[in-house]
Amino acid sequence: MLLHAHLDDGVWEPVTDGESGAVVLRSGDGSRYAKCVPAGHVAALEAERDRVDWLAAQDVPGPRVLDWHAGADGAVLVTDAVRGVPADRVPAPDLAAAWEPIADAVRRLHDLPPRRCPFTRDLTTMFATAREVVARGAVNPDFLPDDQRRTPPDELLGRLVPQLGHRLAQEAAETVVCHGDLCLPNIVLDPDTLTVAGFVDLGRLGRADPCADISLLLANARETWADERRASAADEAFARRYGTVLDHERLRFYLHLDPLTWG
Repeated sequence: MLLHAHLDDGVWEPVTDGESGAVVLRSGDGSRYAKCVPAGHVAALEAERDRVDWLAAQDVPGPRVLDWHAGADGAVLVTDAVRGVPADRVPAPDLAAAWEPIADAVRRLHDLPPRRCPFTRDLTTMFATAREVVARGAVNPDFLPDDQRRTPPDELLGRLVPQLGHRLAQEAAETVVCHGDLCLPNIVLDPDTLTVAGFVDLGRLGRADPCADISLLLANARETWADERRASAADEAFARRYGTVLDHERLRFYLHLDPLTWG
C-alpha cells in the first residue's frame, strides 16, 4: 500500500490532530512528517508540495520537502518538522508574549511580493469553492460560528453575495501572499524565545486579501484570551504591530466565508 511503501523502516506514529482528511504520520524522532492521500487527492497534495517548496525559497520560516512519491493508489509527501510548539498549545501569558513576534511574522509573510507568488487564494477562487462545497451539502457545521449552525449553508453564502463586488475591489487594491489557514495550530513557536519558528500546513498559501488571514488568526486566538475585553485589546495590539487599522466588517466577511470552503 502506497501509504507506507515509500517510508523508511523507522517508527512512524499517527498524528491525530488536524482536520484535512489526510493521513499524517510523524517519525519516531519527531524530525519528519509524512502526509499520505489516496488517488483522488493527489493533485491537492502536489499543490501543497509546491507551496512548501516555494515558501522554503523565501525568507519566511517553514518546513522543507524531503521526499515525494505519487502513484496509481495515492501520494506521500515527506517534510521536515518545524521544531517548537504550536501556538494553540501555549498558555495565555505565553501567547501574549509571542503576540508581537507573531504579528511580525505575519507581516513578513504578507510583505512577500505577490507578483512573484505563483499561487492564488483569491476571493474569486474562494467563492467558487464555497459554492461547490455548499452545492454538495458538504459544509461541516463544526466549522461554523455557533450562531450559524442552524442556518442552511446556502443562506449563509447568500448573505455574503451582496458584499462580493466591494470585497473584490478591496482585494485588488491590497493583495498579499497569504497563508490561507492562519490559525494558531499552524504557527509554531520556539518554546524558549516565544518567537515564530515557522508556519506549517501550507496547502492554501497564495495571493489573497490580508484580511483572509487576519480574520482567522484573531478569531482563533479569542479561544485563548480570558474574556472579550482581553480579546479586543489583543486584536488592537496585533493591528498596531502589523501596521493596519482593523476593518471589522471586512474581517467578518472572510470569517464567515472561510467555513464554507472546507468540504
